[in-house]
Amino acid sequence: MGKESGEMSNEASWIKKVKQHSNRDAADALVSSYYKEIYGYVYKQTMNKELAMDLTQEIFIRMLQSITHFDESRASFRTWLYKIATNRLIDYYRSKYYKYNRLTTPIVEELPGAEDFTVTVQNKQDVEQIIAIVSTLDIAAQQIFRLKFFAEYTFMEIAALLELSESTVKSKYYAMIRKIKRSMEVTSNEV
Repeated sequence: MGKESGEMSNEASWIKKVKQHSNRDAADALVSSYYKEIYGYVYKQTMNKELAMDLTQEIFIRMLQSITHFDESRASFRTWLYKIATNRLIDYYRSKYYKYNRLTTPIVEELPGAEDFTVTVQNKQDVEQIIAIVSTLDIAAQQIFRLKFFAEYTFMEIAALLELSESTVKSKYYAMIRKIKRSMEVTSNEV
């Protein structure tokens, strides 16, 4: 996932050009270098191609609008971009649009379940159920879960990004996993 040093110097140059001159070519290069990665992160949490494309576009618009506030001494650009993406996803799942859509959109696709939790969430219904549970949590908990589970950040990276201790991040994450598993077991027993 990490960028090579040549790509990093290009990235720094692009960021500088966008910050100082609103350079369109540099902005396009910056977006292009992260588009697939961010789209994948969003898609894993929406399981909807069009929605993922729309949200990814909004994330990059927000990134370009706020790039002057990016401080490379505090975090890498990639980390900063994931924070923007995570916050946009949290906003989406808290929105009235999502809540309305969830009540009116039937789930058509259903795949056979698997025993392993990480395999089970490949099922669209399970992802939607997990996101619904996660969306009820406080913002810090949502950020931890989304960055760990969907972006595959390490506990150390999440702790640095959110300015929490690594042990706090771990305990919150594992508490969320237990809560999600319990909620999913209750739901499957009700069916």
